[in-house]
Amino acid sequence: MSLPNEPTFQTLQFYATAAYPCSYLPDKLARSQVAAPTHLIDTAAYSKLIRRGFRRSGLFTYRPHCDNCQACLPIRVDASGFQPGRTQQRTWRRHRELQARVLPLLWSEEHYAMYRRYQRSRHPGAGMDEDDANQYREFLLTSRVDSRLVEFRLPSGELQMVSLIDLVEDGISAVYTFFDPDARGSLGTYGVLWQIEYCRRHSLPWLYLGYWIRESRKMAYKNQYRPFQVLRQGDWAEDGGD
Repeated sequence: MSLPNEPTFQTLQFYATAAYPCSYLPDKLARSQVAAPTHLIDTAAYSKLIRRGFRRSGLFTYRPHCDNCQACLPIRVDASGFQPGRTQQRTWRRHRELQARVLPLLWSEEHYAMYRRYQRSRHPGAGMDEDDANQYREFLLTSRVDSRLVEFRLPSGELQMVSLIDLVEDGISAVYTFFDPDARGSLGTYGVLWQIEYCRRHSLPWLYLGYWIRESRKMAYKNQYRPFQVLRQGDWAEDGGD
């Protein structure tokens, strides 16, 4: 995918990584295109990059750049047009007592302990279940863009979920969410629904959900939030998602 000829992209450099095992499709090799230097990627620059299919992980800004594979499609939800399905409505009602608080990026022993429990329960052996405090900080608490933590608590004060979001010019980007692995009732779904509602309250048109991979069970769920658009050949367009 080519890059537009505009000042933001002329001041950055882009390079392709070596091939590495794909995290989502078995027996596939992946490559990424990385934007650098990191100190030039502020909120304004990142807002343009995310519209071109890039994502952020810590200070690492990238997009898929694989040989002979285009399975990863950037996806964004039309917040104003979104209509929840019946299951999503039930999930919203089930967790409506949760109290959300938007915070700056900050270290919390409570957050970190839940993150470790979540990784050990949901992603054992994937590497992230062994993240120490420094790795956690680099992944979730290191950013040069306008980022926020959103914590969700029961009325009793018990922590249930934490989401990391980036605020961009035309919406928000869902970076990562982790939650109490022993909690019931599709907290991950509720987190996405809350982010859509946040966009609506703040008149932001898009919720960026990263990459949709039809063939990956871990990523295929993203087409459940309709209507949505995917980025193909440099253009965003609605997709049926079937």
